[in-house]
This record gives sequence, structure tokens and C-alpha cells, in this order.
Amino acid sequence: MTSSNQGDLFGGPPAPKPEPKPVPPAPAQPERSRGASAPVQPELLPPAAPAQPELLPPAVPAQPERSRGATSPAPLDAAPKTPAWRRIEPRAAPKVLTVSQLTGQVKDLLEPQFSRVLVRGEVSNFRGVNARGHLYFALKDDRASIDVKLWATQAQRLKFQLKDGLSVTIEGNLDVYEPQGRYSLIVSRIEPEGVGAQALAFEQLKQKLVAEGLIGEQRTRPRRPLPFLPRRIGVVTSVTGAALRDFLKVLHRRHPRLSVLIVDARMQGDGAVFEVRRALRWLNKSDVDVIVVTRGGGSSEDLWTFNEEPIVRAVWESRVPVVSAVGHEIDTTLCDLVADVRAPTPSAAAELLAPQLVELEAQLATSKSRLKRAVDKGVLRERASLKALESALGDPRRELSSQRLVLSTAADRLSAVLHRKHRVASTSLRELTQRLHRARPQAQLQERRAQMALLRTSLVTLLQRELRTERDQVSRLARSLARHSPGPMLKQGRQLLARQAQRVPAAMKARVQRDRERLKALAAQLDSLSPLAVLSRGYAIVSTAGGRIVRRAAELTVGDQLSLKLGGGDEVQAQVTQVKPAGK
Repeated sequence: MTSSNQGDLFGGPPAPKPEPKPVPPAPAQPERSRGASAPVQPELLPPAAPAQPELLPPAVPAQPERSRGATSPAPLDAAPKTPAWRRIEPRAAPKVLTVSQLTGQVKDLLEPQFSRVLVRGEVSNFRGVNARGHLYFALKDDRASIDVKLWATQAQRLKFQLKDGLSVTIEGNLDVYEPQGRYSLIVSRIEPEGVGAQALAFEQLKQKLVAEGLIGEQRTRPRRPLPFLPRRIGVVTSVTGAALRDFLKVLHRRHPRLSVLIVDARMQGDGAVFEVRRALRWLNKSDVDVIVVTRGGGSSEDLWTFNEEPIVRAVWESRVPVVSAVGHEIDTTLCDLVADVRAPTPSAAAELLAPQLVELEAQLATSKSRLKRAVDKGVLRERASLKALESALGDPRRELSSQRLVLSTAADRLSAVLHRKHRVASTSLRELTQRLHRARPQAQLQERRAQMALLRTSLVTLLQRELRTERDQVSRLARSLARHSPGPMLKQGRQLLARQAQRVPAAMKARVQRDRERLKALAAQLDSLSPLAVLSRGYAIVSTAGGRIVRRAAELTVGDQLSLKLGGGDEVQAQVTQVKPAGK
């Protein structure tokens, strides 16, 4: 943006001014004519004081200057009757704009002129997606910066991730936000510098998936093997595409008995991502053993659907193995990298999943004959082994009779041992019964009850004796307390106090009278001894400036400052001019 454009954007058309009279050009006017960047400033500034030319005396060279004025209607040789500087008319009052009016004019001028611009710069201050899905950041270069807004509808179509420091080219329009007087760039299209948006988005998402362990050498889950003979195959593709026909043709040629469940979904364009993801999730809820995601070849833009993050994550989250057969062999998508198996073409995917039925039947027939021969051989071998065991075993009836005899002898011995133990246990039981009868708890309980009754009687007797003793002691203490009761003494004290209270006022009155008379005597004695009484008779107290009392003339010298205190509290300052000791 050049300086001239800035003047057109941020200023407004200058207000019409009255045609000036032929006057000498003022020195300040050329400076205002050069301010093209802000033509509205003359309206906001106070008018220049026109009184300055009136202070200057009319000069003779002023005539040629007026002759050079392009706006002077007077002829060059016409001499005015009055000096030109006397005919200057006052300027019109400047037009004052409000802030909203100024911002509105800027908006009306700026937005139509920059309705479509291409701007190159570096992303700065990127804060990510806000709560409503919008993106806000700044676009800057080495000298300037501008705010950029990317609305949610455009942000959803963004194929790469923005970050600070990324150089981009933005197509959009300029927008002025009047409440704050700020302008910003509204994005309609954004492309990275130096690399395509799709390539950048592909690399960014690929790095993200590698970091999360979905692809690459650090893959967290190993690729799952395909089932040898799937019971049902789920296919996500477009039912009108050639890829489905090629897949089914090869599949039924190799194994026509396989069951296929097809989910129709768009393979490119708007909404393809969500349809493919929905189809994958629906198949995961069904009874398929493997899922095939396939479509025919195309440009990178046609195959971009399979580089979108929702589809990649849906493939990773599948509970059954996923075969990716997208595009041709030279085409590689993120879906191919995440899937368990990548097939170069839809036909190759069918060959991976469907073994040849004829070969399977031949293998089955061969295995059947081999199994039959092996079983026959095993039966013959086991029969020979059984005959050898029978001959080694002998007649089991003889062994059974021998074991019965051993068992009968053991039973007799066990019966004798049990009878002997029964007799011993019976004898012990009788002895224990007799001991229990002798030490039965009912007799012991009766004896304990008799002892408790005796103890209770003794305890009641002892408590009654102690209670009588305590009562006697309490009676003695009560009588002693009555003898030493303070009641009579308190009554006597109260009577004495009443008599003393009656005598106190008279004693106090007499005492006050005596003290007053004594005070009058002391006051008379004090007045007779007071120096103030002496001063009232015409005497004075002489002291130096330092406060020392002067008693003799010999203590003074000429020039000393004296203070004389007279009767009534008056004080006189004096200076010694002459000292005459007594006797001279």
C-alpha cells in the first residue's frame, strides 16, 4: 500500500472551500497542499489566523506575486484601489466530524476499493480455534501487520494447519470494524507459500499420525492378518463406480460363494469424508470379517478424501482388518498407510481375500484322501496295541478274587479296632459324667448365693453403723457452729457503726472549723513574711540578665543589664551607667 493510497483511504474528499481572492500566497498554504495523506485534517484543525497579513505593511514586490497567482481574475496592470491584503475575506468554519461519521466515511471508502485483494505475509499470534470455530491471527512482514479473520465455514475446509511463522498468500476483502475503528482482512482463500496446501496438509497430518503411533516404524498396533476364508466381506465404495465392478468380477470368478455386504458412499467431493466414515462405523457394527475401502484411480484432488483425518482414524479404530485399495499402484494415501493391508487395485484386493474355489476343492479332496488313509492306519495300529495289552493283562477274575480276600481281611481288622476304641471311649464318658454330676454348676451357684446374702447383711450393718457415727458428728459440728456464729457479733458491730455515724458529722464540722482558723493564722504569718509585701512598700528586687540577685553595688560594672522586679509583679529593664559604692 503506497502513501497515496493511504491518503485516499483514511481521509475523505476535502470540503468545498470558497474561491479565494487575488492575494499573495501565505507561507503555510504550500505545506497544507502537500499533505495528500490526510486531506481531512484542514477541516479538523482550527483555521489559520488571517490577521497575520494585516500586521505586515504593504510591500512593493507584492504586485508581481499577485500577478503570478493562477486564481487572480484581475488584470496584471490593474492597480487596486485598496491593498490586496486589506480585501482578505474570513475563511468558512471547518466541518467537524464525529468519530462515528469519520469511521463510517473510512468504511465506505475502504471496503469497496479493497473488496478483493491478494496479500502475502507471515502468520503471527495464532491462537487456534475459538469456541465458535473461527480462526484469528495476524499477517505480518518486516514493516507492518494486519489482523486476519477466518470464519468457521472456511476453517472447516482448510486442508493444512496454521501455525506461527508459516508464509501464506491470502485472498480476501478488507473489513472495517466501526465500534473500535480497526480494519482487518477477511479470508476467502488461503494457500501456503512454496508448497501446495494439500501437500502441506498431507505432511502435517502424516507427522501427527507418526507421533501418535498410527503409522511408521513406531506403530503401536501391528498390522492384522487377513482371514483365510472370510464369511462375509464388507465393501465401502460407490455402487456406480468401476472399482466395485472390477472387485466383484474378480471375487466371484475366484470364489462365487463368498458373501459381500456393500455400503454405498461418495468417494470424492463435499460430504464424502462423512459418508465414508459413517460406512466404516456401520460395517464395524455388522458381522463382517474384513472391510475393503476401494475406488478407482484419479488425480490427487480426487483421492484427497482418503487423506482426511476422520477417515484415517475410522480405519485405525476398526475392530476387523481393513484393506485399502484406493487409486492405482503409484497412488499413496494416508488411508493406505494406516490400513492393515494395502492393495494396489480393487482387483488385487479381491485376489487377496478370495482364494480359488477350484484349488480349495482340490486341496480339500486331497486332504480328505490323506486323512482317510491316516485314520485307517491309526485304527490298525491301535488294534494291534490293544491285543498286546490284552495278552499282558491276563484273566482279571483271578486278580479280583485275590483283591476281595485282602479286602475282607482288612474289614475284619478294622471292625476289631473300632470295637476296642468304642469300649475305651464309653468308659471315659462314664467317668466324665460322674465328675460333672459332682461339680454341677447348680450346686456351686446355690453356694455362691448364700455367701452373697451373708455379705449383703454384713455390708448393710456396717453402713448403718457408719451412718449413725456421721450423724452424731454432724450434730456436734452444728452445735459448735451455733456457738461460734458471727450473727451476734455482727449485730453489735452494726450498732457501734450507727453510733459512730451519728458522731462523725459533728466531729468533721469541728475539725473543719479548727483547720480554717489555723489556715487563717498561717496566711497572716505568710503575708507578713512575704517579699511581695516588702515590694509593695517601695522596694525592688534587682537581678542581672543571667538571673543572679544583686545584693551589693560592688557586684556590678558599668554596662550590665539589670532587671528590676517591683510590687504588683511589674518588671523593669535597666542598664548600669554608674556605680557608687556606699561611703563614697
